Amino acid sequence: MKYEPLNKELYKLNRKRFAAQMKPNSIAIFNSNDMMPRNGDCFFPFRQNSDLFYLSGIDQEETMLVIYPDCVKEGFQEVLFIKKTNEHIAIWEGHKYTKQEARETSGIQKVVWLDDMAAVMNEMILLADYIYLNINENDRYLSDLYTRDHRYAKMIRDRYPAHTILRAQPIMKKLAMIKSQYEIDVLQHCCNITEKAFRRVLNFTRPGVWEYQVEAEITHEFLFNQATGHGYTPIIASGANACVLHYIDNNKQCKPGDVMLMDFGAEYANYTADLSRSIPISGCFTQRQRDVYNAVLNVMKAATNMLRPGTNLVAYHKEVGKVMESELIGIGLLDKHDVAKQDPENPLYKKYFMHGTSHHLGLDVHDLMERYGEFQAGMVFTCEPGIYILEEGLGIRLENDVLVTDGDPVDLMRNIPIEADEIEELMNA
Repeated sequence: MKYEPLNKELYKLNRKRFAAQMKPNSIAIFNSNDMMPRNGDCFFPFRQNSDLFYLSGIDQEETMLVIYPDCVKEGFQEVLFIKKTNEHIAIWEGHKYTKQEARETSGIQKVVWLDDMAAVMNEMILLADYIYLNINENDRYLSDLYTRDHRYAKMIRDRYPAHTILRAQPIMKKLAMIKSQYEIDVLQHCCNITEKAFRRVLNFTRPGVWEYQVEAEITHEFLFNQATGHGYTPIIASGANACVLHYIDNNKQCKPGDVMLMDFGAEYANYTADLSRSIPISGCFTQRQRDVYNAVLNVMKAATNMLRPGTNLVAYHKEVGKVMESELIGIGLLDKHDVAKQDPENPLYKKYFMHGTSHHLGLDVHDLMERYGEFQAGMVFTCEPGIYILEEGLGIRLENDVLVTDGDPVDLMRNIPIEADEIEELMNA
């Protein structure tokens, strides 16, 4: 990996928090992600399963983590199974964790080669009454793909039908939503790298450059600062492309007078930032563009202030919608009389602001969450309102990452330029 290893105390703390939620005499099993075929004999770059990484810090394929706090066999309360390397693997694939390196990274003392897993796991499972299995329960995830965790779960159900199977994800969601200081620090680092990339873009952007060239500038800054790369596929959308919410072609030339919407975030140690900015390609906003920009910024400021303990995403989004209605009336996109008569289930502002304002952020850009749970101190949310006017070829989205506290929200991107005047000043410096 390119990044510096994180403090192993993070992973020890996460395992301790998970174990505290387990039933007595239960075992929990977490698998790494697969190497995903690309074509021929090539694979996509490996990205670790977020849950296994959260609990171990091990960033390597063919890994299994087992947590069994009540195991009567001495030393087997935490076990890490890793791939055994050899001379052939070392020459063709490079270095793999040694047992000692795995211990130093994870804080787990019992490290066993994956070759010896079957016999060890059989004994441990037979000692346990309950088995926690980890299946992806992100409510945005729908896929026909069978992951390593899925395949292992099917084997467990077939081989141990008398055991009680439990879901690990409800526990993982509760834990992942509340960030420790270790996680807040690495998320801040992700934001700091993302800031460097954005400032680079401000210096680079001008009429005639191509969206993919802007993407290349961002990627350069990420890799130069030890980020793995992008935390998600970046959006570089100039002109009317900005009205396509998940535009990722990034293949159009930037035209004078247009606004370019960018949505990108640096991934460092598998954590990611999530930033959106909209900038004038020619260096100055038109009055109309500035009015729309400031309307979005006003909503963002109000929404950021709402990220406090006690509310939940559903209620929060309704309140943000009211602020958006007012701003859309102010810039002439909605009529207040029409708004007064609208169907509450289908508010008119959705024509111009059709997505949610916030989502949890952490190891995944859409991090594990309980959608209907209350906000609590330690949660990190994006805040990303937008206005999209297809008939004007104008889309504006602004997004920062915000930490919920027992006091005022803390904007982790507070140092990244966002005011229209500052954007113009930096682009014309």
